[in-house]
Amino acid sequence: MKKYNILIIVPSSVLAISLFLINWLILRSIENLFFIVNLVAAAILAFPIILVKYTGYKKKKEIEELFPVFLRDFVEAVRSGLVITQAFKSVSRNDYKSLTPYVKKIAEQLDWGISVEKVLTKFAKEVKSDLISRTVYSVIESHRFGGNLADTFEALANTASEIKKLRTERKVYLQSQLITGYVVFFVFLGVMVGLERYMVPSLAGTSFPGTEVTQEGMAAEYAVLFRNLIIIQGLFAGLSVGKMAEGAMAAGIKHSIIMMFTGAIVFILVG
Repeated sequence: MKKYNILIIVPSSVLAISLFLINWLILRSIENLFFIVNLVAAAILAFPIILVKYTGYKKKKEIEELFPVFLRDFVEAVRSGLVITQAFKSVSRNDYKSLTPYVKKIAEQLDWGISVEKVLTKFAKEVKSDLISRTVYSVIESHRFGGNLADTFEALANTASEIKKLRTERKVYLQSQLITGYVVFFVFLGVMVGLERYMVPSLAGTSFPGTEVTQEGMAAEYAVLFRNLIIIQGLFAGLSVGKMAEGAMAAGIKHSIIMMFTGAIVFILVG
């Protein structure tokens, strides 16, 4: 995985830096085009990190969604008369997508004679999911004090299913918040465009005693200020929308990119 990340990061970094240099040497005098190319270069530079973070986030979400299914399959295997090692080996043949490699690893380690507690503890650390970690540690405590493992897994499977159901309901409810976030951003964008087109020209007759500020210079400064405010607003509004709608900042990265690029392009073309 690390090798794969390097194969993405190095070429994109070289391309982004080359684009920055070419832009600086050739397009520096064309302000709007210079800004857009810089924005594209920054996106190319950030793309590998965003891809890695978002891929990890999606993988973790998929594992959490399939974990209750795995628990139920394990309970059914134990109820059918299989011992723990055989039950894990049996369910490891099922397809749990991103969770499958972890289940196969658990089955293999149990075959090697490693204790259930050590195997499950290692699994919880590798998955890096708070939901799964809490579930696994509950299983370990139950097993440590002589509880029925199948009953524990079944109870935790029901709990995990309820949590999944609540998360789905929460996501549906918060879709309206996502839409509200976009509406607020585009209202902000409209205000910035309005200020750029109507407020700044209205200052044409304003004089600035004791200064050498010209109307053109002031308009350019305001344009840069408004454009930067749109970029900043897009970045943090996107992250906030992702946090509200999906419960993770990483989920907001795509919203930030959409808002920043859309806002910058609309402001440059319309403003």
